Amino acid sequence: MSLKIPSSLVSVDWLLENLENESLLILDATIPKVGSKTTEILQEKSQINNAIFFDLNYFSDKEAPLPNTMLTAEKFQQKAQEFGINKNHCIVVYDDLGIYSSPRVWWMFQLMGFENIAVLDGGFPEWKSKNYPIEKPINKKLSKGNFISNYQPEKISFMADVLENISTNRHLILDARSEGRFFGTEPEPRKEVRGGHIPNSKSLPHSAILSGTKMKSVEELKMIFKTKDSDNKPLIFSCGSGITASVLALGATIAGIKNHSVYDGSWTEWGLSDAPINT
Repeated sequence: MSLKIPSSLVSVDWLLENLENESLLILDATIPKVGSKTTEILQEKSQINNAIFFDLNYFSDKEAPLPNTMLTAEKFQQKAQEFGINKNHCIVVYDDLGIYSSPRVWWMFQLMGFENIAVLDGGFPEWKSKNYPIEKPINKKLSKGNFISNYQPEKISFMADVLENISTNRHLILDARSEGRFFGTEPEPRKEVRGGHIPNSKSLPHSAILSGTKMKSVEELKMIFKTKDSDNKPLIFSCGSGITASVLALGATIAGIKNHSVYDGSWTEWGLSDAPINT
């Protein structure tokens, strides 16, 4: 019987207990932090035992003009099968920064209707701090999988949806970038992108829902989202290019909030366009 995750966020202790389960698939989704000028994170690389590197770039639409653009359901299914992902896999995804890029992979699978996936709370730093087993990366190839996409369109938003919301104000847009980037007082990592924020949006830096490398408690998350969304509107999460917006999506899910989506183009798309901005 396939292993089932208890929550969208699992502890390193839970992972250690289930490390030898045949249906467990551990994905290392590490990417360098946006704006980082160093590749130290990729040097002297270690990983959790039996992990396989999940290349976010490979699982993004390379023909799209924007970074990290989501693949179609058909293309995602094809690549997931080629990667070796099966319908009965139990997936735990982590990254070397704690909780940074791993929630993006979690959200991508959620978008494709696959729910037996969790983010590792604290990621590799937490695993390593416990002296749990690590190894040098192994170029491991899985046999072709039988993953099937079951696209969930309510989990993704596009520029047209966000533009419409300026007049309807039906959704609350929460921006995961830093407050400096939100108010245009800090430069964008991509120089060609304007500063500022989407009208009617609020700032909720992804770091505000983290405690070090781990997610804040359920009670803290509920309070944070309630403070921002006192009217209980459906939420749209935005950031620079869809990575840290997925951190907010994970936090909202853990807090029991179900009606939310990620704006896939996020600020890179908005800031490159002639759409209205506030500062």
